[in-house]
Amino acid sequence: MERKKNNFFSARNIAYLAVLTALVIVLQLWGSTIPVGAGGLNLSFVLVPLTLGAIMLGPWAGLILGFVFGFVVLMTGVTGANFFTSYVLNDSPFFTVVTVLLKGMAAGFIAGVLNNVIKKKNKYVAVFVAAAAVPLINTSLFVLGALCMSGSLNAFVNSYMPDFAGRNIMYIIIVGLVTVNFFIELAINMVCAPALYTIDTVVEKRIVKKYNKHSEAENSVKEKEES
Repeated sequence: MERKKNNFFSARNIAYLAVLTALVIVLQLWGSTIPVGAGGLNLSFVLVPLTLGAIMLGPWAGLILGFVFGFVVLMTGVTGANFFTSYVLNDSPFFTVVTVLLKGMAAGFIAGVLNNVIKKKNKYVAVFVAAAAVPLINTSLFVLGALCMSGSLNAFVNSYMPDFAGRNIMYIIIVGLVTVNFFIELAINMVCAPALYTIDTVVEKRIVKKYNKHSEAENSVKEKEES
């Protein structure tokens, strides 16, 4: 489904963005209750609506949804609902805020750009590339941010991940924190995002078709009345 670039703030796009924003908030709050991996990080189910927004509405929608995603993660850290985020936020506030906000915003924006470029040749390939790009970019930027907080991570590992104590920081990040999460999030995104996008496209086509038939019928009646 294609939206015109100059019509981003149409009623339809705003409605889509509102629904996807609500999904991001709800799914992140729900996902924050499901720890995965040795470090107790949480799954990001929000990557699905974030990807859908980037595909259906473009890069700027992906960036907005990515910001909402990051903001909710930070709030779970502030409130203590997400223990890992709360810990690093207290120990390295600057790098935590930058990493959490940047990884979601960059993932959504870049996925939207990739989709816009690739769909000119093949829209189905574009959807799958965008779906794969979001968790890949999100995780890659998390790794970079985690490297900037190596001191905080080492302290966290020594206190709460004794099996990884004394290990190389890259080993801790890749094996202890992100590997399991990444592959689960990638699988969920690769299955759900293209499927939901296809359903949305089919439904909208039917709605447009019915609307056009209704308009044609009304025009036909008006023409008969005028004649």
